[in-house]
Amino acid sequence: MNTLTKLTEETRLSLANLADAAGDLTVPSVRLGVTGLARSGKTVFLTALVHNLVHGGRLPVFSAAAGHRMTSAKLQPQPDDTVPRFDYEAHVNALVTDRVWPESTRQVSELRLTIDYESASFLSRKLGPGRLHVDLIDYPGEWLLDLPLLNKTYAEFSAEAFRRARAGNRSEIAAAFLDTAAKTDPSDPENELAAQELAGRFKEYLAACRADTHALSMLPPGRFLMPGDLDGSPALTFAPLDIPADASAARTGTLRAMMERRYEAYKSHIVRPFFRNHFARLDRQIVLVDVLHALNAGPHAIADLEVALSEVLSAFRPGRRSWLSTILSRRIDRLLFAATKADHLHSSDHDKLEAILKRLVARAEERARFKGAEVDVLAMAAVRATREAMVKHRGEELPAILGTPLPGERLNGDCYDGNTEIAMFPGDLPEDPELIFRQDESKSEPVRPSFQSAQSELQFLRFRPPELDTTAEGMTLSLPHIRLDRALEFLIGDRLA
Repeated sequence: MNTLTKLTEETRLSLANLADAAGDLTVPSVRLGVTGLARSGKTVFLTALVHNLVHGGRLPVFSAAAGHRMTSAKLQPQPDDTVPRFDYEAHVNALVTDRVWPESTRQVSELRLTIDYESASFLSRKLGPGRLHVDLIDYPGEWLLDLPLLNKTYAEFSAEAFRRARAGNRSEIAAAFLDTAAKTDPSDPENELAAQELAGRFKEYLAACRADTHALSMLPPGRFLMPGDLDGSPALTFAPLDIPADASAARTGTLRAMMERRYEAYKSHIVRPFFRNHFARLDRQIVLVDVLHALNAGPHAIADLEVALSEVLSAFRPGRRSWLSTILSRRIDRLLFAATKADHLHSSDHDKLEAILKRLVARAEERARFKGAEVDVLAMAAVRATREAMVKHRGEELPAILGTPLPGERLNGDCYDGNTEIAMFPGDLPEDPELIFRQDESKSEPVRPSFQSAQSELQFLRFRPPELDTTAEGMTLSLPHIRLDRALEFLIGDRLA
């Protein structure tokens, strides 16, 4: 991004932040961003958060609720009429009534929750009850993979894309794309059909990488996997070409010039507005990470997830909160990393799951703390789909989890129908998270020789949402969870003090 463009963007951001600050003079607000890569549980997290606050869920670590200082939490019309509303009611119905997981996040959406509370401070209580607007911003994590592109030329993007495609764990998946690219001469005259064919092969390769078999994460451009109403547009009909990162300028009228022009249009008309209108205006951020999904897929998926998180988090704007910074240059002053689906493990493994995530985001955590932001890492389940029990196996008692696998899930040759509850021992995570990341120095590809035997014993199934408990009086309780209250306390607890 050149200096003039940066200056223009920062000016626009300052004006937007000034408008937000003016609105906060009556009722303060906090903009909370919720993101994560595919299937990390963004929609479930938001739905469970709102459901537990609105219906008085069990939140013992969330001090405002535990101390009975939160008097009410209600949904309100969202402040931005141009952003789709997060469909909370439909998602709750899917979880509670149908016991199916709601559809994944496919676009930016927003929801405003207003919390009325009594301050913990004696002086503040004398001034009257408090009120806080919590604006929840949901967006696909894949779109974050685009933000680093703002500082990369087309040649740099192309060189990186080909380096990844030719890596040992991807070369077979990318074979069709690499074959088509090898037959394509960047200096040929621009040709729409040639552009469409290469772009199509590139998108097929990215989609195959994301499939459960491989579960790879580093897959920019993000909109290629979630095009929405932009599908088929020229701005999404480009692909990398096999050129060096320091290649000289493209000759006018060539296929390369055409691809480069569309790449720049993608950044200008798709990536930059998302950054300006949504991402750069956040106060707090939670990043959900499906570590177990990557562990299921194997060593390459873990290595790729680490790279993707590093790239994504380099685009964040962490910093210490102040009145002036809120107006001039908004910063994320609290950043929470959450390993989701902790209910797929016994509680004895939750600390190990946290340790693995902490290792995955170590560089981003260090950078955010250096900039002055507060950072936390936890293992959680926004909706707890299992229970814990001890079961006997060959005369030995083992810690197990009880739940109903989704239809079609398989374990030891059995295929489940979605109605049968089972007890299973998913396996133990290693005590030392470095065993997952350690490389065999004799090989160029990351492997985990010390973890291979343990990994082969790990089995993570997907379970149906739980049936909600009811009280003796027949009242239905809120969605059960693991450490959702700890997440709430970190993300907004200080604003309700």
